[in-house]
Amino acid sequence: MAMLGQSSFRRILLSRILVLSIPILLLGVGVTFRKARTSLLYTARQNLAESAIRKADDIQASIQSLQTNLETASRTSILQAGQPEAIQTYLNQLSADLPTEIHCLQLIDWQTGNITATTCGNQPLLSKADLPWATQQSELNADSFYLSTLPSKPATPDAQAEPSNESTQSDQAELSTELDLLIGTPVYDQNGQLRYTLAAQSVLTQRESGKPGSLLGYTTIIDQDGVFLAHPLPSRVGQNIKDGTDADRFENIINNVQRGDDPDVRHIFSFVGDEEEWLAGYSPIQISISPTEDRTWTVLAVTRLDNALHGLEDIKRILVILTTGLLAAHLLAMLYMARDLALPIEQLGKYARHIHKRDPLQRAPKNFRIRELNHLAEVLDNMVRRLEERAKELEAAWQEAEAANQLKSEFLANTSHELRTPLNAIIGCIRLVRDDCCDSPEEEVEFLDRADEAAIHLLKIINDLLDIAKIEAGTLSLSIELIDLRQILQEVVDLQSMQIHEKGLRLSVPEMSEPIMVRSDPAKLKQVLLNVIYNAIKFTDQGSITIDTRIETAVNSVQTSQFNGHRTVETPVNPEAWVIISVHDTGIGIDPTQQHKLFRPFVMVDGTTTRKFEGTGLGLAISRNLIELMGGSITLHSAGVGQGTTVEIALPIATIQPPAAAIAGSDTQEPASKTITEHPAVR
Repeated sequence: MAMLGQSSFRRILLSRILVLSIPILLLGVGVTFRKARTSLLYTARQNLAESAIRKADDIQASIQSLQTNLETASRTSILQAGQPEAIQTYLNQLSADLPTEIHCLQLIDWQTGNITATTCGNQPLLSKADLPWATQQSELNADSFYLSTLPSKPATPDAQAEPSNESTQSDQAELSTELDLLIGTPVYDQNGQLRYTLAAQSVLTQRESGKPGSLLGYTTIIDQDGVFLAHPLPSRVGQNIKDGTDADRFENIINNVQRGDDPDVRHIFSFVGDEEEWLAGYSPIQISISPTEDRTWTVLAVTRLDNALHGLEDIKRILVILTTGLLAAHLLAMLYMARDLALPIEQLGKYARHIHKRDPLQRAPKNFRIRELNHLAEVLDNMVRRLEERAKELEAAWQEAEAANQLKSEFLANTSHELRTPLNAIIGCIRLVRDDCCDSPEEEVEFLDRADEAAIHLLKIINDLLDIAKIEAGTLSLSIELIDLRQILQEVVDLQSMQIHEKGLRLSVPEMSEPIMVRSDPAKLKQVLLNVIYNAIKFTDQGSITIDTRIETAVNSVQTSQFNGHRTVETPVNPEAWVIISVHDTGIGIDPTQQHKLFRPFVMVDGTTTRKFEGTGLGLAISRNLIELMGGSITLHSAGVGQGTTVEIALPIATIQPPAAAIAGSDTQEPASKTITEHPAVR
């Protein structure tokens, strides 16, 4: 039964899918639209920049062609001869033959300033004061010319009107930009004397297109002083760019041109006062206005932004239609998918609700197309079996916990016993001495010696507890130094020889004539060796204890790293040689099934307080951790109960030997050994 605030899986699935998928779909449409706009804008910028370059090249070529034609005409014999009728006829023919549109051609007498021949009015185009001609022709002034621009003619109201939205959006709307030029060149007679000035007024007309999608652009020319030489609005010709609303953007274009930057595109606002955004590609040209002076003009190809992005409207319309269709198809697909996904879960839910009433032979519905749901059905079928297995696992875990608790109890009991025994001995001996129960001073000394031995034994137990605590906490520190293993081993043998002698055991130690240098903590290494040999003595009632050393080039049992407590110890990687210290006894031996436990803290084969051998079970655990901290390893092996035990300690040999220590001989050859009997002569 559904509770308040709950909903069906099918409804939740459908709502979640729609909530997540529809924004992603719309986001994808938005990204697609933005990408299309960016691509169109990039294409428009490229085309406008190229259009500006072409316009600049055409203007420069037209001006150079006009200059060349006039200079060629000035050298003709007709003009040099000075026959008025022939000159007039020639000018009329020249005006028609020139490639550019010529409004007027005049031949002006240099001396009088009068017009000798003209194709237009009687007003001279150029005055003598404006022309720096040399009176005598020479090679230096053979190609003299003069170029200037003329302000635009007074514009009619229709011409002055800015291109409206209707004109720019109409497929037939076209404007033209005119550049009025005035060019003059000297005419010398056959004797090289200056006689006339040939002047021409020409108009360079740039065809413009305001059609939507056209990237030809309106032509605008600005000289290096920031003055408009040509503009789609004739009223702007002759004005400075600082007088308009986009002065800063035009100044940026002029600055880029003067710095020699590559042609580019800029965004301009209110180009013709309509508050619309325009794109302007620009390119510089160098125009020679005289043989000694060049001017830099900036040619712009300008078009409205909506013209450049005209195709975006079609893309937007298509995207809207596609998005609507995709949303409808998406909704239908989600309805079907939600039903297809929810139906198996509903069937499994119904089966789970009635599982306590089911027939034992009844199985969960399967054969779904979804693999996970089939797995879920199998899980429901195997639920009882898994619960039984889990119950068995819990019982096993409970038994392990009981064993751990028993181990803890044994450790506490053993530790209490180990502490109480030396304490009782100390208390008893001291009280006997204190109460004057001794017969002689020698007996007092004997009791005090026993108390001292018990105190040392008690101190060893406490030190073992402290060491294992430091190892577990990762705070145990070592003082690693270069030492001779022979000296450490000899000191350990000297300390244990008396106890070996008292038990009547034979001790065999190697006769090492060459130094064996290792890097380790001498005190901790001695502690490990003492503990291993002490265990061999303790668990051997008769027979012998054999201590042996050998050198191997590799030790397979040594790990590159070991985990001790809370830190990782890095051991030497591929040392050249290892020294193996082997301690073998003929004692009670160890059951192979119990050997893996002996390196655990507090673990002993016999954990009862009534056991024959004393100890806390910390010795081997501490020894293993200390050896691994020094980069070595320790292993224990016994063939079985009553067959003795062998403990091997491996340490890497130091690569840097003392000057006096030169290890000779084969690495694999075992050194000779000597046997110490029941009465050893030990240093």
